[in-house]
Amino acid sequence: MAVPDVFSPITLGPVRLRNRTVKAATFEGRTPHGQVTDELIDYHLGPVRGGVALTTVAYLAVAPEGRTHREVIVVGEDTLAGLARLADAVHAEGAAIAGQVGHAGPVANGRSNGVRAIAASGMPSPLSMQMIRSATEADLTRVTKAYVAAARLLVRAGFDVLELHMAHSYLISSFLAPGLNRRKDRWGGSLENRARLARQVARAVRDEVGDEVAVTAKVSTSDGFKGGVTTETGLEVARLLEADGNLDALQLSGGSSLMNPMYLFRGGTPVAEFAAAMPLPVRLGMRTPVGRSFMKSYEFHEGYFRDKALQFREALSMPLMFLGGVNRLETMQQAMADGFEHVAMGRALLREPDLLARMQAGRAVEGVCIHCNRCMPTIYADGGTRCPVALEISGAPAPA
Repeated sequence: MAVPDVFSPITLGPVRLRNRTVKAATFEGRTPHGQVTDELIDYHLGPVRGGVALTTVAYLAVAPEGRTHREVIVVGEDTLAGLARLADAVHAEGAAIAGQVGHAGPVANGRSNGVRAIAASGMPSPLSMQMIRSATEADLTRVTKAYVAAARLLVRAGFDVLELHMAHSYLISSFLAPGLNRRKDRWGGSLENRARLARQVARAVRDEVGDEVAVTAKVSTSDGFKGGVTTETGLEVARLLEADGNLDALQLSGGSSLMNPMYLFRGGTPVAEFAAAMPLPVRLGMRTPVGRSFMKSYEFHEGYFRDKALQFREALSMPLMFLGGVNRLETMQQAMADGFEHVAMGRALLREPDLLARMQAGRAVEGVCIHCNRCMPTIYADGGTRCPVALEISGAPAPA
């Protein structure tokens, strides 16, 4: 079979996309009051006008305690109008919009949110310096219903794709990881039990929205820490999700926002900048041996999840989105040749929102992002996530 052009149209569930590129969910930092802002809309219009087919809003919490921190949008009637305004703006440029729907679980900052975080099992939080409590049966019923309610509201807002967050040690992922899930009930122990919440949420959301929108999930090819989701476990979970038939595609990610974030990002490790952006207790904690080990170093190389992603491609027949270190047109074309249906990009589009348009026009073959990861700490800065290198080149003042 002929290898498809990455810039050719494709169907994702019921959604027709103008090409096969996705702006991955990367935290925007542009909702200071938990509401859609003009700045958030402009942030997404950049890569949309620059050629991306599907832009992903990150991240939309289903419940107050499921926020990573208090500025995050909780999907509800009070945020519906702003979300609809964002969707309309993206559609006006000929692109589609996805909402990354999730519950942060142990990655939530309970102190910032004013609500204690929940996880598969109780544990101390390095973010809030509080204890995270173990989710009860009532919690899991409530959270599942919250996913359903959020899904319905996003459909009303005009979103085209719902991306269920099942990676990075967020709530669903914390159940999948044996090191974070020490439960003895029907939610712990065997993989079938640990995967129960992921499958339950996917089924409940699909039952609610039917074929009105596409439903995808972000899953882990490996969490990168002892006791996390391994590639073998991730494959088994993916097989279960495929067999259930409730998802239109999987986006293949990795790493843990709680235990090993650099496993996802690779490249530079901006420890000093990250520490400076943290509250004092966390800043002091990062000076300890445990804190220093949190920011591990991994050398960047193009398409760094490819070897693991190919195992998923071989084992599954459902559509897959390739992610991880995509900076070159050659990498995108290789992903098509490898049988992936979509290519997701993050830092490259933060650095150059118009990169895809220039690639399609033959004016570029790779991005100029140097993967220094200095963009990561800027999620806590006034004005939101941005590329410090681009700011320095332009001479624009850096946000506080």
